Amino acid sequence: MSSSAADPSAARLNSDVRQRHPTASAASENVEDASQQQQQPEADTAASRVKKTYGKTPDGTVFVVPTTHDMVTQLLDPREPKNLSDVAVLAIIALHFLAAYYLPWGVKRPLFAAIFMFWRLAYNVGIGYLLTIQSKYKLLVTWAKRWKLFENPATGKNPRPWLYNLLKKELETKIPQDYKFEEAPIEYNTWLTFRRVVDLILMCDFISYCLFAIVCAHKPDGEGFFMGFSRWAAGITLVGFNLWVKLDAHRVVKDYAWYWGDFFYLIEQELTFDGVFELAPHPMYSIGYAGYYGISMMAASYDVLFISIIAHAAQFAFLVFVENPHIEKTYNPPQPRVRSESEAGSQSQEVASEYTVPSTAGRHDNTPLPVHNLIGLKNLDFFRITDVAVVLLSAYLAVVTMVTPNTRFYQALFVLHALAWRLWYSFGLGVILTMQSEEKMFTRHFLKYGESVGEAWRQWKGIYHLSNCLCHASFIAACYKMYEFPADWTYGWALLKHVVGLGLIALQVWTATSIYESLGEFGWFYGDFFFDSKRQLTYTSIYRFLNNPERVFGTAGLWGAALITWSRAIFLMALAGHFLTLAFLAYVEKPHMQKVYGRNLRDDAGVTKFIKRSLPPPVTEWQQSIDKVLDETKHFIDEFVEAARSRLATGSSTIVKDTSALFNKYPARLTLSKISADLAGYDPKHYGLSLAGTRVVGTNEKATGKESPNARVLKDVKTQAFEYGAPIRVKWTAPAKHSKKDWVGLYMVTDNRSREVTEVPSLGRWVPTNPGEYDTTTDQGILVWDQPVEKKSEDTDLVEGEMIFEGDKLWWTQGVFEFRYHHGGGHHVMSISEPFEIQIPKFDDEHMGVDISGEVGERAVEAALLPVIRNCLDRDPDIAPSNADERFGGHVERDDKYARRVVYAIRHMFGIDFAPAVVLADGNVRRLAWRICHAKEVLAPFSMSHTNGRTTPVDNKFSE
Repeated sequence: MSSSAADPSAARLNSDVRQRHPTASAASENVEDASQQQQQPEADTAASRVKKTYGKTPDGTVFVVPTTHDMVTQLLDPREPKNLSDVAVLAIIALHFLAAYYLPWGVKRPLFAAIFMFWRLAYNVGIGYLLTIQSKYKLLVTWAKRWKLFENPATGKNPRPWLYNLLKKELETKIPQDYKFEEAPIEYNTWLTFRRVVDLILMCDFISYCLFAIVCAHKPDGEGFFMGFSRWAAGITLVGFNLWVKLDAHRVVKDYAWYWGDFFYLIEQELTFDGVFELAPHPMYSIGYAGYYGISMMAASYDVLFISIIAHAAQFAFLVFVENPHIEKTYNPPQPRVRSESEAGSQSQEVASEYTVPSTAGRHDNTPLPVHNLIGLKNLDFFRITDVAVVLLSAYLAVVTMVTPNTRFYQALFVLHALAWRLWYSFGLGVILTMQSEEKMFTRHFLKYGESVGEAWRQWKGIYHLSNCLCHASFIAACYKMYEFPADWTYGWALLKHVVGLGLIALQVWTATSIYESLGEFGWFYGDFFFDSKRQLTYTSIYRFLNNPERVFGTAGLWGAALITWSRAIFLMALAGHFLTLAFLAYVEKPHMQKVYGRNLRDDAGVTKFIKRSLPPPVTEWQQSIDKVLDETKHFIDEFVEAARSRLATGSSTIVKDTSALFNKYPARLTLSKISADLAGYDPKHYGLSLAGTRVVGTNEKATGKESPNARVLKDVKTQAFEYGAPIRVKWTAPAKHSKKDWVGLYMVTDNRSREVTEVPSLGRWVPTNPGEYDTTTDQGILVWDQPVEKKSEDTDLVEGEMIFEGDKLWWTQGVFEFRYHHGGGHHVMSISEPFEIQIPKFDDEHMGVDISGEVGERAVEAALLPVIRNCLDRDPDIAPSNADERFGGHVERDDKYARRVVYAIRHMFGIDFAPAVVLADGNVRRLAWRICHAKEVLAPFSMSHTNGRTTPVDNKFSE
């Protein structure tokens, strides 16, 4: 795979938790004005004002961010002021030391393992939960407002003046300059309070881990002086390296990012991500845990090693589920929708496809669209010959491996089999790619038989994917044949070899995953050998640090397998695989990249730059002289290879490109609860619901014949039918004294048997009647509340309100639904709306007299599809197009829920079943309409049968 990625915007995706740029564009717009308006004492100099950092809260308040210090300095530096919380943290730490000293020896190990896991869970689960709800709902700030933690008692609104005074003293003691408790924004005060909780958890997490390592430490039996010295030297080196990583990371990101400040507010501060941030991705969570393994080495304990691995894995989970979603939401929001096709051409980086998307006029372009990917289990398709071949051949190989005996003959046979696949994968495919790069040999073969470039590309992907899978499958089979299960896991290095070997395998899997995420299928399958690439190179993800990660990490799993099997044959296989990979990079990929990208290729990756800057001057001079010799040698080799190339047809290779998506997880709102006990005095007859939405027009389904499955009984009041995905407005009426925690939920009529109590959770499809009453909602959907109603009841004053259900608060399916008004945050039903239908009208080209295969048919499909697409995209101007040519917004490629809504609607409108990836590939209504017409035209002969001269629909999987 290529050593770069082709979408400049993707570079932003690779900022890690300590690597994100805490600069808010909105804050920067106001910083200059805020700095001019800020009141400064006359004694301040201009230089002092320049040094100040300004922050901005979500409501637009700009303030001076005071200087704070790191956790260790605050707690342990005697020069720093101390407060009550510092004393509490130090006291708890002292209790840990006392327990380690006085408890019986047999109790210490399990107890400190449990204590460490408690603090680790408090870190990754506890802090993770608090940060998640703060990121999604600003809930920590909401709690602070509700409890009036920072409300000045002088206003008479703070019920706990003692707590206010305590917090004021605690925080002002720690920040003696540029900080006044009363004047600071509530977001900043909340963050400072949150920091004290973090200090306690992180300090106890580290102390309990060290104490656990101490109580587990011992000297292995029979260990000599040299081995012991080496173990301690390596351990101390890793701990020292870990310490440097933490200090250098703090130097770059300061307290603001260290304590997750951007979950609360944003600051204007330019950061230069050098040092450790050029060395590894997510250095705080990757190489920043090297000290754990150094301490494990010094302790010589597998217990410490395994608990270190568990803690490290938990930290990566924290990164994936807590920090990365917030980083994505804050610093890399979806791009706004491109308004016209011409703009789309000028902003090609924002197009959902990583390939060149064909224009509307050139819809028959053979440039491939990334709809049907090959890589990953989620893309496994047993209707595709490549996937069937991979599964069958892998299963065949597995069966043969299991049934054949483990004799030396079969062991040698399996090793030779794996070596043959490795030679084909690296050398054979390398020759094909070289000839394709130089003379388009592979493409010309298919053009000769009237096929397209796209067909050549698809066949090449199949060949490469099959070869890749069987190369690795045959190597795994050879390892299985050579592996011997340890008789005693505690003897010698048996357990350590397996742990390190599995770690190396995991490293290769992570490397391959990072490469695929950065390059996409186009780069993974060397797409620029088949299609011209005119995009500029950017280096993202793992390529930010390494030019060719396959050079080392890409074969780490081979060495891990050699370590686990402890077999000379597998070791030689690993050596051969590594050598062939290096040769492929040098003689296939590199020449092709130089040919295609030329001077756009960089010389040094992040790690190389860091190492060169870290070398002392004498070593730098020596290194430069070595580089000169290597350059001359390289020049000689290049001339030799160039001379031989004309005769041996040896050559070139590879490319780049990038794509990325997160996910957005929408939590369920409610669980079942008991009926409220305060229902006395509330009469359901005083409650009411009415609704309004976009009605369905032009549907042919309401037949009147009694024999028809769509027959209906005539009645004065007909059930309302609304468009699929259209917003629905709900008006409610309730007594003036109704509970402020009342809420309205949307349900399928058949989901609840009871009319008095709702039996199923709302799954997020609910809106409260009054704002500010619930923690986990932003009150989205409330329009009007508690407006007096002209008295219509002789004994009760009534109020009314209005809310809107749209987007994720709707059911994205057809059916019959109802709204339920619930009392006091529970599930007791006070009122139920009239049932209503959600319908998707079928597009019947026969009854409309439209030729679906013609231009008029395409325009008719576009006209029918556009309003449905707009509903599926929430009618958001930044996402939904206003005409058939405008592209969908960037949110569509970020969150596949939009594409799933669209394909569901298309299936029920036209009887055509598309994959969600088709929506991303086409990108606008016009292309989708053409694809629908084309599909219906292809399927037309199979969807109708002619009986007695009449045309009758056939019930098949493509029609309703």
